[in-house]
Amino acid sequence: MAKYPDAPEDFFCELFRELNAACSAPLDPATELADTVDNPDQARTAFRRTKASAFMGEVALLEFMERAHAVMADLGGDPLANRYFILTEAFLTKYSLRYDLRRPFSLNPTLPGVFSRLMRDLKDATAQDADLHPLMMEFEDTIRDLRADRSAGKIKSCIQKQVNLLEAIGQRCPGVTTNTLGQICDQVGTWPHNKVKDAMKELYRFASDYPGIRHGGTPANSLRNIEMRDLVAVSILLAGFSPYLTNLINPDNIYRGS
Repeated sequence: MAKYPDAPEDFFCELFRELNAACSAPLDPATELADTVDNPDQARTAFRRTKASAFMGEVALLEFMERAHAVMADLGGDPLANRYFILTEAFLTKYSLRYDLRRPFSLNPTLPGVFSRLMRDLKDATAQDADLHPLMMEFEDTIRDLRADRSAGKIKSCIQKQVNLLEAIGQRCPGVTTNTLGQICDQVGTWPHNKVKDAMKELYRFASDYPGIRHGGTPANSLRNIEMRDLVAVSILLAGFSPYLTNLINPDNIYRGS
């Protein structure tokens, strides 16, 4: 951006002023910041030396990027602002990040990004618990094992380990006194409608009734052999219910970041 012909000499001066507002330990506006933004070379150096750890969080960084668009427009008009939009859009496309970009300049969470953040936060939360961590690792190991063997038995193991993980997570939800997933669903008190709760309970019944997932099951109720489409669909469905079963993750942070 700074190499663009329409970029003014004080480009980094105004940009660093906005960047500083996103930092957890910002420079004092009347002293250090004032000295920095009065000198284009000093402002450029300070901007380039700012580390990811300096920001208050993901939301603060997003807000800075959105404010930067207004700075571009003030400094170089539509040509500079549009170049910033195009470069940011190309960056998001290349790295498949969890946001897409809309005009005039709005960074919006994507559905794949929300799901990815859900799984990341769930993994981070279970890593802090000595009992939950092994269950998460066992579930992830069964997913990795599918690369070498996508048999029905391996797929059943994936679903079994995920149900075991959700059951253990649900036991830690405030107010829960039972240890089976079906009964946990009745105690968590987080459902927006009984039909949503019933859907989770029916998935649990499927895992318990289909032969070889959690129990011997009922062979007569099986319509066909389990296959990869079931792994994809059931695993995503089960993961999607996890915010109802635990207070270890923050849904607002999953959508927008923290």
